[in-house]
Amino acid sequence: LDTLEKWVTEIFSEIPNNGLPKPSFGHLTQPFDTPEFHKLYRVVPIRKIHSLNITWALPPQEQHYRVKPLHYISWLVGHEGKGSVLSFLRKKFWALALYGGNGETGFEQNSTYSNFSISVTLTDEGYKHFYEVAHVVLQYVKMLQKRGPDKRQKMLFCFFLLYRIWEEIQKIEANEFHYQEQTDPVDYVESLCENMQLFQKEDFLTGDQLLFEYKPEV
Repeated sequence: LDTLEKWVTEIFSEIPNNGLPKPSFGHLTQPFDTPEFHKLYRVVPIRKIHSLNITWALPPQEQHYRVKPLHYISWLVGHEGKGSVLSFLRKKFWALALYGGNGETGFEQNSTYSNFSISVTLTDEGYKHFYEVAHVVLQYVKMLQKRGPDKRQKMLFCFFLLYRIWEEIQKIEANEFHYQEQTDPVDYVESLCENMQLFQKEDFLTGDQLLFEYKPEV
C-alpha cells in the first residue's frame, strides 16, 4: 500500500483541483417522454431468433444502491420454478427463456433515469402469439405490483415470504463477493474509481455487488 500510495502521489498530485462540484443532471428526469417510446418496434434479426423485449424508463434508482430494487424485481421476474411466468409460457410452448434486469451501466442507470427490461426468447409458435406473451408478462408484473414486497404475504409462485427471498438474494450475492476469483488489477482499479463516483466511502468495495437494506417501500 505504501508503494501504491507513492506512485499515485507522484502521478496525480500535480493535477489541479478546480473546486467545482460534481455535475448533476437529476433535474432531467424525463428523457423518454416522447411518443416514439410508447410503440412496438419490429427489428429483423441477423440470425434466426425470435425475441420480445419490453423496456420501462424509470426514475433514477442509483441512489438506492444499498437496496437494489431493480435487482430484487429481476430476481422475481426471472424465477423459473412452478407458477413462474416462464413456466407458464413454456407450458404454452411460447418461450424458451426469460430474463429481466438493469445492467447498472451508465446507459441503463444514471442520475437522469434507469431502464428496466424484460427479454423473452420466443419459439416459432410464441412469435405468432407475441401479443399474448406480452400480456402475460405485464399481468405478472401487475401481480407483483399489487401484492407488493410485504413480509407477511406470500407470492403465488413460491412458498417463501418475499423477505425470505430478499435474504436469499443477499446471501447469494455475499457468497459470490467473498469467493470471487481474482480479477485483473487494472480492471479492478477502474471499477473502484467508478464506484467512488457513485457510492459512499464505506461502500466503495461492495456497493455494486451487495444488498444492505430491505426497504419494501423502495
